Amino acid sequence: MLRLGEKIVIVADAFEQSLPIGDYGYLIAYDRNPDNAFDYVIRVPQANRNFYVTAEDVEAEEQLLAAQAESATHEALIDYALSTHNEKLFHHLMNGEEVEAVETETTNKESLSQADFIKQVNLRAWI
Repeated sequence: MLRLGEKIVIVADAFEQSLPIGDYGYLIAYDRNPDNAFDYVIRVPQANRNFYVTAEDVEAEEQLLAAQAESATHEALIDYALSTHNEKLFHHLMNGEEVEAVETETTNKESLSQADFIKQVNLRAWI
C-alpha cells in the first residue's frame, strides 16, 4: 500500500478516464468507500487536477526507477557478453542457467599471469 504524499507515476488507465500516462503525481487520499472501484485519489501537478485511480494504475516512483535500473543493468550485461563472445554468460542471462560456470570463468580470467595477459592484449590489438 502506498503512503500519503508519496510520489507516484501513472502507468495505466484501467477505466479510460484520460489519465496522463507517464506523468507523475502525489497520493493525496485513500478512497475507503466499499462501493467504489477506485483505491486512491492522486494530484497531478502538470494537469492541475485530482484523479481517482485504482492501485493497478499507479506505481511508486522508487519501484519504477529500480525496475528500470535492473533492466538497464541486464541489457548492459547482455551487450558485454556479446562483445566479449562469452557464450556461458549470455546463456545464463537469457535462460538463467549455469550460474557456477559463469562465476568460475570470471575468476579464471582474473587469475591470468602477467605474461598471458600481455599476450592476449597484443593479440587483440593486432586483430
